[in-house]
Amino acid sequence: MKINKSKFYNFIFATVLLLQIFLPSFRTNILLQMGVLALFFTLEEVKITKGFLKIILPIILLFLMGFLGFIIHRYSFFNALKDIFHSIKPILGLSIGYLFFKKINDFKLFVKTIVLCGLISAVIHFGILFITGNIFSGSVNSVREFNKDSFLELFALFMALYYKKFQQQDLFSSSVNFKVIVFLLTFSCVLYFSRTMIVTAIILFFSIKGYTQITQKTIKIILSLLVFIALFYAFLFSIKIERNKPGLDTLLFKIKIAPSEIFKTKIDRENHKDLWDHWRGYEAKRAFELMSDNPSSYIFGCGHGSLVNLKFYAPLSGPNDKGMKFISELHNGYPYILYKTGILGMILYLLFLWRLYRYAYKTRTFNSVLISSIGLFFFFSTLTITGIYNFGDIVIFILGGAIAFSEKNSLTINSKTL
Repeated sequence: MKINKSKFYNFIFATVLLLQIFLPSFRTNILLQMGVLALFFTLEEVKITKGFLKIILPIILLFLMGFLGFIIHRYSFFNALKDIFHSIKPILGLSIGYLFFKKINDFKLFVKTIVLCGLISAVIHFGILFITGNIFSGSVNSVREFNKDSFLELFALFMALYYKKFQQQDLFSSSVNFKVIVFLLTFSCVLYFSRTMIVTAIILFFSIKGYTQITQKTIKIILSLLVFIALFYAFLFSIKIERNKPGLDTLLFKIKIAPSEIFKTKIDRENHKDLWDHWRGYEAKRAFELMSDNPSSYIFGCGHGSLVNLKFYAPLSGPNDKGMKFISELHNGYPYILYKTGILGMILYLLFLWRLYRYAYKTRTFNSVLISSIGLFFFFSTLTITGIYNFGDIVIFILGGAIAFSEKNSLTINSKTL
């Protein structure tokens, strides 16, 4: 029996995507993704374009730069292995998305796969909420106990909603199925009560509407948005919001402390409420203090295997453990990248994001809009959930596929021009 390669690779891609979310072992996921790539290289004649290499090169260099500190400081190989896995993850994700859909060569199937994977994730989300009974608790914290966010569902929702606008065809033949899918994805996304998802939704909407290109019109829109945000925060600080009160107060409290959570560094370690509310800032503060002891690390970073000394045992590893005093990963991705690879690494990372964002100025297609919005998404999410280095990130796989089809669109446009 002859196997349909498109269906075969599409099935593997969908499986990898869902395992990335629902398989809790980060290392197992990385090994599976390596195995998937190895299988592809065995079965196919691989051709990688200069355009793709230009995009992926900064994060390959970031990966290699981490070995400088590892060699100089001679860290434990076990500690370095975790950083190596973290650094190679976006390279694997980009490559799988790019190579698989370059081979499949069906943009509608690509979008439909993302949407259906998002639907599966949403159904599982609902199942968890109903089985645990958390959906009836009236508490935001209870609803978010097992699922903090799902960017797969959010991207699936926007891709489903705007596919027809760009492609001039229906994604699903049945309008009833389409409406059910959009409803389930929307409802599931709302139930995450995620600040990062709210901002991501705004980024996606602005990108699709063309507001992320810098023009006089978009500057006015962005300034209006900033004024609205300032007024909203003025309102939040003018009222008393209780931390653990049932209902939306928990979400509003988290939104209220969001800026200080990231940037505040003067933190009383003995005040646990203050410490947990500003944990990202505390992690970054400790990383910068350790870098100050070795100024050269600001240039090249501390490398793979370097650990941040928290100066106390933080309860991060489970209720029965005494806690973790040394950590290898920070929540705020920019201090994390600076700590591991220095200023040179930070420049490479921003270059990677800039190249993605610049797609907003290319021929306006669904791909160019998607790639540009992903660049902006990573620019923001790096502040809160480590960006492309987040262990559960799936957006990097979507980016790889989008780049593959963007190259195809460029070739089509060029051939028409000639």
